[in-house]
Amino acid sequence: MPEPTTYPPLALYDESPVFRMAREQLIKVGEARGSRVEKGVLERLSLPKRALVASVPVALENGRTHVFQGYRVQHSLTSGPAKGGLRYHPDVDIGEVAALAMWMSWKCGLLGLPFGGGKGGIACDPQRLSRKEKERLTRRFTEELLPFIGPRVDVMAPDVGTDEQTMAWIMDTYSMSIGHACPEIVTGKPVELGGCLGRREATGQGVTHCIMQALQELQLDPHKATAVVQGFGNVGSVTCQELVKRGVKILATGDAYGSIHNPKGLDIEELIRFMKTGQKLHEFPGGKPIANHQLLLIPCTVLVPAALERAITKENAGLIDCKIVAEGANGPTTPEADDILDERGIFVIPDILCNAGGVTVSYFEWVQDLQQLFWTEKDVQSRLEKMMVDAYKRVRDLAKEREFSNNRLAALTLGVEKVAKEKELRGLYP
Repeated sequence: MPEPTTYPPLALYDESPVFRMAREQLIKVGEARGSRVEKGVLERLSLPKRALVASVPVALENGRTHVFQGYRVQHSLTSGPAKGGLRYHPDVDIGEVAALAMWMSWKCGLLGLPFGGGKGGIACDPQRLSRKEKERLTRRFTEELLPFIGPRVDVMAPDVGTDEQTMAWIMDTYSMSIGHACPEIVTGKPVELGGCLGRREATGQGVTHCIMQALQELQLDPHKATAVVQGFGNVGSVTCQELVKRGVKILATGDAYGSIHNPKGLDIEELIRFMKTGQKLHEFPGGKPIANHQLLLIPCTVLVPAALERAITKENAGLIDCKIVAEGANGPTTPEADDILDERGIFVIPDILCNAGGVTVSYFEWVQDLQQLFWTEKDVQSRLEKMMVDAYKRVRDLAKEREFSNNRLAALTLGVEKVAKEKELRGLYP
């Protein structure tokens, strides 16, 4: 009998259910039928390469100074610079950031991108900070990270609570420190500063490409299909718009403040215009307000969790009534819920495949900045669709080849095996 793989203790990450979930997924890859991951490499991949915890003092508008906690985790640098978003959210902690960095490693491996996984976050409520306070927070955090970031070391992008402006502040702070403009230090920045056309819409478009492939495979007509989208931020709103263009009816959506439902279909463009006036989503007159916990239980063809982690759990997985779950968020389904969805025959498009459009177009942006040669939006969209469809087909082919019962194990296997192979080839230094 071969000796079982041993895993290092979770150390400072052990309090995080999100990190335990990410590591449990990795262990399943190592135990899966036909696994090609060497045990020593699997052990190395089970914890991040390095993690930084920074105290970030900021002078507030009221004259006080508040010290925020910031984090940056680089899970792997084997395949290239760490790549991953920066989120501002009250619940950010080191374990969550480490889990997201690990998932980003597998995502980049699955899509064949020359990046390792990274992620960052600051524990704050961006809604309660003024623009000047957010700028000070961002610039001071960037200053703390200067020894650990660079266009060939770690490249950040927007995430929950951050946006193009955040990336512009990071780019400027880094550029001032080195003495010249360096647009390739971040992605997801304004087009005027070297950003990529189509980057903002990329994640939602990638989700949509995967959904359309799944509908086709399951022989479901998009014009007869319905969708429920949890989360109406950048990913959720774009996914709604793209699905409507393809004939899918959006029955319900919601955000942190509340949800709305209309069995005849929501007018998404009108909803977006309504929210641009500063009004809340749940106040939209074109839908009936419902509790957030009810949103995931509305019968539909496609359910898109596009908010935060652990939305689908063992408590609600048995009540979900859909044919397809398309994970627009990172880690929205717990392992226990995965098993329940699998038993019920619900087709899950896993997060590291489904929401990979964002990092894919971030790669396009990074390449353009390095070369100072920019593409048209049509070029970006056609390249994105090709890469997403190719990745979807490779996941489905592997699931069938190794007789996996779900797509998550197939997607994770492709991502992990690529990173693991690169580690084996490079060896262990010294």
